Formats: sequence, C-alpha cells, structure tokens
Amino acid sequence: MSSLPGIGGMGGGGIQQILQLRQQIISRNDLLREIHTAQAASQNNGVTQNRGPANGFTSALQDALGSVNAVQQRSEDLSVAYEKGEVTDVAKVMLARQEAGVAFEATLQVRNKLLSAYQDIMRMGV
Repeated sequence: MSSLPGIGGMGGGGIQQILQLRQQIISRNDLLREIHTAQAASQNNGVTQNRGPANGFTSALQDALGSVNAVQQRSEDLSVAYEKGEVTDVAKVMLARQEAGVAFEATLQVRNKLLSAYQDIMRMGV
C-alpha cells in the first residue's frame, strides 16, 4: 500500500481535474461576489441621493438591465474568444452562457410581473 492510486481509483489526472474545478468554482464565486458588491453599492447610492419613488424605480430598473446586459456581453465575449481559440476552458464559456440565460430569464419574468401588475391597475375602477 505504498502507492495510492488516487481518490476513488482516479489517477493523478483526476486529482488535477478536481483541483482545476475547485479553482474554477472559487473564481466564479469571486466574480459573483464582485457583481453582488457592485449591485449593493449602486443600491446604496440610490438611497443616499434621496430621489423620488418614480426616479428610484427607474434607476433601479436601469441598473438591473445594465447588469443583465453586462453578463450577456461577457458571455458573448467568451464565446467569441472560444471560437477564435483564445479561451480553452469550455466549462467557463458554458457557465457564462448559462449565467446569461438565467439573467435573461429572470428579466423576462420580472417584465411579465410588471406587465401583469400594470394590466391589473388598468382594470381597476376609479
């Protein structure tokens, strides 16, 4: 038992893959933390400027759409870079595409809820 075959029968390459996946998860976590921090900072700026309710809603909506656009642009940039051969990590590209898809889907759901609320308000009697 002097030579261990690796974890769960995997060789040294399996351990390297696990370490690479761990590093990718850590880097993605850092990226998400940065995005969250940026969103929190923009929300704090909206509170300290003492804007009216309509302007605050408009700016919050613009900030959210800007964030979704940034995620989609990053996904597009990574996809193009992968197609050119500049990025070799297909998992990174696929994760960026999934993040963009989820962000778009969430935006679409918010739009649907806003549209539904608007229609309900319009149906109300005065």
